[in-house]
Amino acid sequence: MQTNKAGDKIDITLSIAGLEAFQYCGHEFQSTLTGYKMKSSMSRKGNCWDNAPTESLWGRLKVGRLYGQKFATRRDAMDEVIDWLTFYNHSRLHSTLRYVSPMKFEESWNAAQQLKAA
Repeated sequence: MQTNKAGDKIDITLSIAGLEAFQYCGHEFQSTLTGYKMKSSMSRKGNCWDNAPTESLWGRLKVGRLYGQKFATRRDAMDEVIDWLTFYNHSRLHSTLRYVSPMKFEESWNAAQQLKAA
């Protein structure tokens, strides 16, 4: 937990994108994850590829939806993130997936796997 100028505790769990590796490894951060029953995922130093899709997602969210926004409540911010993630996964066309949404691609892939198994 961090505190603001008034000494109020601030929950920083939504602000983890962009932290340096030493912060991810820190005892306080790891304890916070454990408290939320979450597990961290880290690779060796210099191996950025396992995290590239996540960094891309958060970067697009921040630039496309959150940059410059002021939210009246935490709930408003969460609703905005959920709305954007719904668009990102269900409506956004992805060039690598032959211009279908990630969810449509996954549904098609699962259907093809079912046919192969039959």
